[in-house]
Amino acid sequence: MLRLPATTIIETLINKLESRDFEEQKARTIAEIFVQNSLEGVYSHGINRFPRFLDYVDKGLVIPDASPSIKSKYNAVQQWDGNRGPGITNALFSVESAMRLSEHYGIGCVALANTNHWMRGGTYGRIAAKKGYIFIGWTNTIANLPAWGAIDRRLGNNPLVMAIPGDNPIVIDMAMSQYSYGKLEDKKLKNEDLPLPGGYDTSGALSINPEQILESGRPIPVGYWKGAGLSLLLDLMSTILADGLSTVELSKQKAESGVSQVFICINPSKLSRTRSIADSIKVIIDDYKKSIPEEEGVNIIYPGERTNDIVSENERLGIPMVKAVWEEILKY
Repeated sequence: MLRLPATTIIETLINKLESRDFEEQKARTIAEIFVQNSLEGVYSHGINRFPRFLDYVDKGLVIPDASPSIKSKYNAVQQWDGNRGPGITNALFSVESAMRLSEHYGIGCVALANTNHWMRGGTYGRIAAKKGYIFIGWTNTIANLPAWGAIDRRLGNNPLVMAIPGDNPIVIDMAMSQYSYGKLEDKKLKNEDLPLPGGYDTSGALSINPEQILESGRPIPVGYWKGAGLSLLLDLMSTILADGLSTVELSKQKAESGVSQVFICINPSKLSRTRSIADSIKVIIDDYKKSIPEEEGVNIIYPGERTNDIVSENERLGIPMVKAVWEEILKY
């Protein structure tokens, strides 16, 4: 493992992007989001993903100078075409558009078709929540998850993000598989087992070995049949709202590109009893934190609670990286 300062990594990523015809500001924005994801401790969807992103650019799956174009709009709902542009900048555009809509209507829904991997969905939830908005968003993917009771993959792991505003936003970012493919790949790189079974090996036995699960292609849906059902509904809703490609259509392509995504922002200032919202959040979290831990000395945390502490540590010590990943980036 290496630890490198964020500024060093950002400048390296910018150089790689600009050499591929990304204009300066777009290159900086994309590089900063990749690094911010790792800075906040989500290494599986941060810098670890950058080599694959460059590969998709080189193959023409991500178009550097593409940006969203409007397809349809009616009041608080808009449909946009991502034109196969970078998933990060397309997603930033979409969440910002949803926030603007919610300023006028109280809620804004931006559905985005024909876009690319947004890397870490929680990024956009945190952006909205830090600005005082409630956020709900999700994306579909290629088929990489079996339906409950099946052995072949027909569902996407379709990550879902929900965020509540605050000084330290409460953010859940979860794939519909028990562990995302990014997390499985991260654990494989580090030669680490999973803390809990995450899927099946090629013999059909439950496994904590990420390499075995990747080989079998049989991760477990979160909540078993419930996660499989939610995956199906998220795919249906993103396809309908974005007027975009579904998981079955995405899976007919050579690689995952042209996904459908939904970004919903709710403006709490438009709700009744606005001033009491912060008090309600505090009451709920305070009670949650009173949970009796199974193991003595363990702190029960809410989703996103440790983010600020992780950022502080990584700013002080440098961002941890697998040496092989950094070497791969430098070679690209």
